[in-house]
Amino acid sequence: MTRISVDVNDEWLDAARAELGTDSKVATINAALHEFAVRRRGREIAEVFASAPMDFSRSAEAFGYGGGRDLDGLAERAREDRTA
Repeated sequence: MTRISVDVNDEWLDAARAELGTDSKVATINAALHEFAVRRRGREIAEVFASAPMDFSRSAEAFGYGGGRDLDGLAERAREDRTA
């Protein structure tokens, strides 16, 4: 861990503390840095998925559920399966 001395805008620090729910300056700064690192990693992962060729043209047949994401009857079908 690196120890640094920096001048920080108190208003921004208080706003970050309120948003992050932290209880100290050190915890707030570390949590904010972590949040930005996680966001960056998430963007990198999303870019990888966005660049990967994906063919969903036959996914309905492959999954055997008729396609789409209509979950309205899911609970009812589960109850029917339990009683059968």
